Amino acid sequence: MGKLLAVDGDGSMTVPSGIRFEDVRVDFRHADGRRMAALNGVDLQIPKGEFVCIVGKSGGGKSTLLRVLAGLIKPSSGVARVDGAPVAGPSAERAMVFQEDTVFPWLRVQDNVEFGLRAKGLPQKERAAQAQAWLRSVGLVDVAGSWPKELSGGMRKRVALATVFATGAGILIMDEPFGALDFVTRATLHGVLLELWRQTRNTIVFVTHDIDEALILGDRILVVSDGRILDDIPCDLPRPRLEDERTSARAVAITKTIVKHLGLAGEARPRQEP
Repeated sequence: MGKLLAVDGDGSMTVPSGIRFEDVRVDFRHADGRRMAALNGVDLQIPKGEFVCIVGKSGGGKSTLLRVLAGLIKPSSGVARVDGAPVAGPSAERAMVFQEDTVFPWLRVQDNVEFGLRAKGLPQKERAAQAQAWLRSVGLVDVAGSWPKELSGGMRKRVALATVFATGAGILIMDEPFGALDFVTRATLHGVLLELWRQTRNTIVFVTHDIDEALILGDRILVVSDGRILDDIPCDLPRPRLEDERTSARAVAITKTIVKHLGLAGEARPRQEP
């Protein structure tokens, strides 16, 4: 495990920016008293501005890792840090998006996007202007006054993206946010998310079960199983990652590596276009 502090040429000490997990372990206890390691000695470093995807089977520790980073779970041992400071609980600097629909049904679309801005104490006029800008960035400015129940599932996800980016959080933690959507809607939202990331350069940590989704989105792909990071794979495919890039020799090699790690031989199939 590397040192947290580095020495500059002038002898001063600097704290590495970004996310760092240092030998993080999370134990849960079964009803019968048995202990289970949901995370088992995770060491990880994510620089600011990187888009990292995490893949793995259900129950392998992916969501636990996200919840430690979000400050929702305290490690049994080890430490998670952001910009050198230990993660001691939830923070406005870290925002989370879940697979479940998290749009408030009792608020209109614009009020949803303004929710986090209101919590920060921004004046009404400034909140409204910022919310309009974010809704424009996800293509929903024309439905700002609508209720969530009047929108499709994909449109509600756009509202959720606008809302989380509007908070100004530097780290966005996403737990299978598009998992329940159809292929075409997911493909559209991939483009929306990547454009927002290009504009803001937030750090994004994104869990998915879908290898193709990881190939489309990630700068790196972490393969997680049994509470450990089995591999940390650079995903250096040129952007935008259209079909030709995702079927290239490099993409096929990445897919084969992930499949081998997770013991999915025979289960992974190329996704068919609708």
